[in-house]
Amino acid sequence: MKTLLFLAGFLASFPLLAQEQTLVGSSSIDHGGYGALVIKFTSVNDKFGVLVGARGGWIIDHTFAIGLAGYGLANEVPAKGIGPLGQQYLNFGYGGLDLEYIANSNSLVHYSLHTLIGAGAVGYRSGDWEDISWSHGNGWDARHDRFFVIEPGVNIDLNVTTWFRASAGASYRFIGGVGSDASTGKDLSGPSGMLTFRFGSF
Repeated sequence: MKTLLFLAGFLASFPLLAQEQTLVGSSSIDHGGYGALVIKFTSVNDKFGVLVGARGGWIIDHTFAIGLAGYGLANEVPAKGIGPLGQQYLNFGYGGLDLEYIANSNSLVHYSLHTLIGAGAVGYRSGDWEDISWSHGNGWDARHDRFFVIEPGVNIDLNVTTWFRASAGASYRFIGGVGSDASTGKDLSGPSGMLTFRFGSF
């Protein structure tokens, strides 16, 4: 009798054990999303540079995130040469696909690994941000150079609230394909320290 009851219970639970997980339409996989402000401290043209940008993405089962990210140089860094309109400073930005692995997302402190794969451009600008006029060429040089970028990074994440996370981390930019007089791939590549302020449903 006990054997029959055991077999009946096992057979009844088998459909639950065999339930298939799918990315879409599966009740066993949670979905979320986030938006984040990112500040990076780095070296550009052998000078101190501050990159400001944003990340955002779709979080799958608290573990993987797929999204987009973009960053731009926020302070005045001298270019390697003088621009065609006498510009002395560097204009530099990049962005692309952002992939992330999040370990132990529900832990108070945990880590995440991410990689940006994308493209950017480098050119010249004048020294006064308020004086930039795109139509008259005082911003990006009309001959600005595009480049490929891949940037892996790691973060230590702190769960401040259920909807806000703060992170400190580091990354490294690998940039290739630059032929500008304003900078080189070597001068644009390099490590960054970063702070990330993330808001969303995790």
